[in-house]
Amino acid sequence: MEQVSDLIQQRISKLEEIKQLGYDPYPRKYQVDSYAAELIEKHADRHDFGEKQFMVKIAGRIISAREHGKVGFLNIQDATGNIQIYIRRDRIGEKLYDDLYKRLDIGDIIGVEGWVFRTRTGELTVFVENLALLAKSLCPLPEKWHGLKDKELRYRQRYTDLIVNPDVKKVFLTRTKIIQIIRDFLNARGFVEVETPVLQPIYGGATARPFITHHNALGIDLYLRIADELYLKRLIVGGIDRVYEISKDFRNEGIDREHNPEFTMLELYQAYADYEDMMCLAEEMIAHVAREIHGSTVITYQGEKIDLAPPWQRISMLDSIRDALGTDIKGMSREELLKLATGHGLEVRDGMPRGKIITLFFDEFVGKNLVQPTFIKDYPAEISPLAKRKSDDDSLTERFEPFIGRLELGNSFSELNDPIDQRNRFLEQARQREAGDEEAHMMDEDFIKALECGMPPTGGLGIGIDRLVMLLTDMPSLRDVVLFPQMRPED
Repeated sequence: MEQVSDLIQQRISKLEEIKQLGYDPYPRKYQVDSYAAELIEKHADRHDFGEKQFMVKIAGRIISAREHGKVGFLNIQDATGNIQIYIRRDRIGEKLYDDLYKRLDIGDIIGVEGWVFRTRTGELTVFVENLALLAKSLCPLPEKWHGLKDKELRYRQRYTDLIVNPDVKKVFLTRTKIIQIIRDFLNARGFVEVETPVLQPIYGGATARPFITHHNALGIDLYLRIADELYLKRLIVGGIDRVYEISKDFRNEGIDREHNPEFTMLELYQAYADYEDMMCLAEEMIAHVAREIHGSTVITYQGEKIDLAPPWQRISMLDSIRDALGTDIKGMSREELLKLATGHGLEVRDGMPRGKIITLFFDEFVGKNLVQPTFIKDYPAEISPLAKRKSDDDSLTERFEPFIGRLELGNSFSELNDPIDQRNRFLEQARQREAGDEEAHMMDEDFIKALECGMPPTGGLGIGIDRLVMLLTDMPSLRDVVLFPQMRPED
């Protein structure tokens, strides 16, 4: 740390010297007309350059430097890539060379004007005619060959991570592309993108604990949304038949490789559709995104090859548990399930309903083992208060979750549109809250009023964008695809 402090002090001293010599180390503007990647591509097949034939103005951060007498080679990095620049004292003048160039450090941002040529080794290079300092870097970058390896430090100092680890920037550029492809896919199918409230007087649409804040002017507590669902379904009632939102949701829960308290969700709703239609839409959309990103529906995630081409496997939750355990739990009472769970070492909370005990079996013996794309469908009604019941078994609902690469990527229902049934489900959720389940749904009278106006048959789908990006960029943790993941403050 003492060595770093000394380096910072040296840079501060250079900064003061530069100011005293009449240079502005933080100018307001620099007119750029060229970028590294486009120059390299444009001149890929050209080897003979006339002096000043191709003049450019380019800017970037110095990431390496070497000097030979009165000649210097710098490698600068801009938003598109790296390019070499060549500086000669007799070309830019003694004053600019001695006063400014000699006081530059790795990490400084500079602008150069010059012409393009190739060195004897064949590297495309900019011969500098003029030089400007655009920002003096006071903090040394990590050492070139070892880079920034400490994961926690990388997450806390993402700005440095992006500078010294080019593959990290590529992941986040891919993330942006994935979201744009999804937007284009849905827009082309007649979906309308909307925005719904982040601050809500009643939270709902998912099973989670919320973050609570206070509105001073209204004198009421509000909640950061845990899902967009109930507001988007109000829009279906209002006559917008295909609607979606890509937005931040917030859940007051733990942090691990698959969870962050602030995360990005795609939620969409389509009138006159059901969960079977949503399965087709989900597999078609994700396969399309994979083709656009990788040129193929075959990807590799954490060493396992996965084919995202439709159709995906479809299996009911109860059948998947039967196949994993060798025991058919369909029709078992809560007491029978409790005994079986205890025998398998599962921890069942007092008062836990039958449906939640079933999900314990699924989470332990099925979900974590699903590698190839699979729709797990027909979830217990007790854990699906917003989903329509199955016509042939009212203990189950028309609900599915897609699993790929051992990740659960989303959630989908044939949406419950019976206001009387919905009220009864909310009342059951209220009883579970009174029994100690902090994640049970709250009663939402306004949403029930909306359903009483009449909501058409509707299919809904939610996809976790962060997990989808993990899958398509082969990243092991959600924190690798979120620019600024939530972390415990440093002391």
